[in-house]
Amino acid sequence: MPAGTAEALHYHQFAQQFFFILKGTATFEIEGETIIVNEQEGIHILAGKAHRISNNTSTAIEFILSSQPSTAADRINV
Repeated sequence: MPAGTAEALHYHQFAQQFFFILKGTATFEIEGETIIVNEQEGIHILAGKAHRISNNTSTAIEFILSSQPSTAADRINV
């Protein structure tokens, strides 16, 4: 994820997600709470929770994302 970028705030009705940060530091907003996730750390986001990932640093971040079930047709922008 490029430096200085952010996803739109959204939620998934059915899908839960797990992000694992491989490189860099990510900022998550989940239900209005800000959580910093560092390299080699992960975060679990339950279905129905409004969230977004941001890269507020000056370098790109790399992460693995697992969604269960698929988020296809299951994204509602807030």
